[in-house]
Amino acid sequence: MGAQQVAERFAELYGTQPEGVWAAPGRVNLIGEHTDYNDGFVMPFALPHQAVAAVSRRDDGVLRLHSADVEGGVVELRLDALAPQSDRNWTAYPAGVVWALCEAGHGVTGADVHLSSTVPTGAGLSSSAALEVVIALALNDLYERGLPGWKLARLCQRAENVYVGAPTGIMDQTASACCEQGHALFLDTRDLSQQQIPFDLAAEGLRLLVVDTQVKHAHSGGEYGKRRAGCEKGAALLGVDALRDVPYTELDAALGRLGDEEEIVRLVRHVVTEDERVERTVSLLRAGDTRAIGPVLTEGHVSLRDDFRISCPELDLVVDTALANGALGARMTGGGFGGSAIVLTEATDVDTHTKTIEEAFAAAGFSTPRVFEAVPSAGARRVV
Repeated sequence: MGAQQVAERFAELYGTQPEGVWAAPGRVNLIGEHTDYNDGFVMPFALPHQAVAAVSRRDDGVLRLHSADVEGGVVELRLDALAPQSDRNWTAYPAGVVWALCEAGHGVTGADVHLSSTVPTGAGLSSSAALEVVIALALNDLYERGLPGWKLARLCQRAENVYVGAPTGIMDQTASACCEQGHALFLDTRDLSQQQIPFDLAAEGLRLLVVDTQVKHAHSGGEYGKRRAGCEKGAALLGVDALRDVPYTELDAALGRLGDEEEIVRLVRHVVTEDERVERTVSLLRAGDTRAIGPVLTEGHVSLRDDFRISCPELDLVVDTALANGALGARMTGGGFGGSAIVLTEATDVDTHTKTIEEAFAAAGFSTPRVFEAVPSAGARRVV
């Protein structure tokens, strides 16, 4: 739905025009996977796919929510009854943001909300972060709280961690709130410092394909939490605040100190080498050598598959098929256990890769994947 359609549906639902309409995008992570909750480096960019919300204020402590993407009527909640992990439905994400704003002292007295999103759910493209950020931005504007994007991202992360109960890092929300069109966001998740790195693929005759495997994943599932706990254990064993503090040049010595902790060794090795891959990618892009990032992306997939062990047959099939047909690089993106992969390719080879990947999935008996081009797009903003 476009902004006007969302506003019109709001008026049908609530009997009055909304005070405004806002949009927040999903994201693709170019490189830097599972480094964000280890205080490391990430490099996402925003997608044109976005969550759109028409919103108006209320002053009676009531939050009314409706989504064009979920069957059912308006859900009415009382702000004084919002409690962490009390809601297992889609409404937990916007309600969690309201809870986080109130808890942090940015008083919200209620809202009417109608939402629609084109961000694929369960595809590793941050549909939940888009939903959170669009609500946070709308309420920040309407209630004139003056919070910058990075602070809104922090509040949205708290909503997802505490209210929803998903132990995600800060990357997704920051990408949705802060990315710029035509750029990738080089983000230091420790201090939230940001650098916008030009990433104009079309100008160089390149494309980045997203392949949604249609295998759904859920961040609140146990495997994601196990990886995070393992990383925290590794940092504790090595006597550092976070794995970010393990220098790449001293990785072998650090792994030697972990002894027979095989699983921890693998997790630590992935995070430390992945941080180095992010820095390498930034250097290559700044040097104008975009094609050279392809092998770095592929290295990242191998590490996620073999060390972090969060890939799946469908993701591996995308990567193997693309590379066998001349792609510059490919890797899974997002939290893992399903979701999407990305393929860096010459623009002239897009149709070939799309066809061969679809054929490979059919031959393997997998569901037909959804393939589309990822265009670095604008972050969250008011649109009406």
